Amino acid sequence: MKKFGFKKLALFLGIAASLTLVLSGCGSNSKSSKSASQSSNNPSTVQQIKKRGTIRIAVFGDLPPYGWVNKQGQRVGYDLTLARQIAKDLKVKPKFVQVNANNRVDALNSNKVDLVLANFTVTPQRKQVIDFASPYMKVSVGVVSPKSKAITKASQLQGKNLIVTKGTTAENYFTSKQTGVNLLKFDSKTQQFNALKNNRGVALADDNSYLYAWVKDQPKYTVGIKSIGPKQYIAPAVKKGNKSLLDWTNKDIKKLNNNGFFEKDYNSQLKPYFGKEVKPSDIVIK
Repeated sequence: MKKFGFKKLALFLGIAASLTLVLSGCGSNSKSSKSASQSSNNPSTVQQIKKRGTIRIAVFGDLPPYGWVNKQGQRVGYDLTLARQIAKDLKVKPKFVQVNANNRVDALNSNKVDLVLANFTVTPQRKQVIDFASPYMKVSVGVVSPKSKAITKASQLQGKNLIVTKGTTAENYFTSKQTGVNLLKFDSKTQQFNALKNNRGVALADDNSYLYAWVKDQPKYTVGIKSIGPKQYIAPAVKKGNKSLLDWTNKDIKKLNNNGFFEKDYNSQLKPYFGKEVKPSDIVIK
């Protein structure tokens, strides 16, 4: 048997070392690629939003005074004013995506939007599937009915048809806490109010703040139950785990609150639509 010479041994070790470096490099590149892939799979981080130059915000299109399209075709309302301010603070342009109450979560989880500002109430169930930023408004469920047959207590709804919008806190509350009430569920705010006018239910339940706004222009109706169930809060929402945008939004909400933005927003967008029974302190969180 021939001896394995020193030169051959050196050559063998050199090749082995080179292979080790190549494989090591491949591993490093693989990790880098994985990291880059994870970043690209989340189009809603602050970095990605700024790179894109736009923030996609889910809003309502038929819910005055929070988010609707006016006669001039402009998107206006309390939530829209906040949405434009957030885009301005991010130094990007807002791109609005119209949603209904029951597809706000899907819009986030399917990456169709970066942020939801559509009168979105914080609930334990929703917090399991999306992340809420700091709240900017407080509300509770109210019940509106014709003045001629006013509903003033929950017991009057037992065995009767109550109109709600799918995916709202009103639907959740009456489903879990008032099981003897028959719920007629609709996809949009426009549909639910038309149903009430057509006497398809004895009453309609929704966030009390915009029920006050609605009855101001509907003198035949009254908010007979001003508040039912627990006090709740409205907040911006982001996709679950999007810490980048969540942290940024929390900081911006705090800054805007300190600067009196929300009281100004209330005075310009909400106050003209409410009656005397609603005060800024009923809505604005300080």
